[in-house]
Amino acid sequence: MAETGASPLPPTPPARSPLARAEHFVWLTARVLEQRLFAHHFRGGDAGPVETALDAYRNEDGGYGHALEPDLRGPVSQPLHTAHALHVLDAVGRCGGQRVEHLCRYLTSVSTPDGALPVIRPSRHGHPVAPFVQVVDDPPGELLATGPVVGLLHRNEVWHAWLFRATDFCWRAVESLRASHPYEVQAAVTFLDSVPDRPRAEAAADRLGRLVRERRLAVLDPDDRDAYPVAPGHAPGEHHFPHDYARTTHSLARAWFTDDEMARSLDFLATQQEDDGGWPVRRRRWAPAPTLEARPRATLDALLTLRAYGRSVG
Repeated sequence: MAETGASPLPPTPPARSPLARAEHFVWLTARVLEQRLFAHHFRGGDAGPVETALDAYRNEDGGYGHALEPDLRGPVSQPLHTAHALHVLDAVGRCGGQRVEHLCRYLTSVSTPDGALPVIRPSRHGHPVAPFVQVVDDPPGELLATGPVVGLLHRNEVWHAWLFRATDFCWRAVESLRASHPYEVQAAVTFLDSVPDRPRAEAAADRLGRLVRERRLAVLDPDDRDAYPVAPGHAPGEHHFPHDYARTTHSLARAWFTDDEMARSLDFLATQQEDDGGWPVRRRRWAPAPTLEARPRATLDALLTLRAYGRSVG
């Protein structure tokens, strides 16, 4: 018997719709966290179970570990894990309160002297890490790690002492870019999409968009991918497309691409759903578990991007 007063679930999608196929894939392969996120985004699920699932990755220092970011294994807190945790909290509207206060304390404790975050801090425990992630004894602060965190905190109007120097670092890093790679550009976009100084952000985004096009960092013709270089150190075929930079219509990166270029990008994204219902991970595969754990996240990202542009997923 249905619970009195309970909100009805959204209708079950058609059996062979992209959403139904993706839902089957998620329940077949995903971690509890991604299962809860799928339920929240597409089945009317509450945010609470997402937070509960995320808590399993949280450490006493306020950071996150335990392979939350699949390419970094082991329990140790790392900035990339913590950035992903913040992304999850933002996605479910729970980016605030004591949880984020503790998270910011962790960020303060691991920042470099210039107020930025390193991509990965060295761990004395020697846990496995993807071979394409460089581990050094004294890592520098990088836009790749700092930009998304600063951007999401600004987006949620979180104010903490750590943010002031970190925001200054991101401005210097973004405005001094003369060469870059796709993941760094994505980090810059997350920062620019939410930083409070909008005129400055728009000017920086305009310059960054010209760099992306000049350096051919976005595949504008999916039918001719071989004509676009893969960034040094990336896996063969690890291309990036307009939809990877402009995940929503409101992103500053949307202005970098024509309507036709974006339409072709989204068409290509839709065709990438595989026979098992999931979307692929384009990064280099180095162990079975990281690839398996990353695909549900890639699947959620694909569905959310398509939906953000008004594409029907079922």
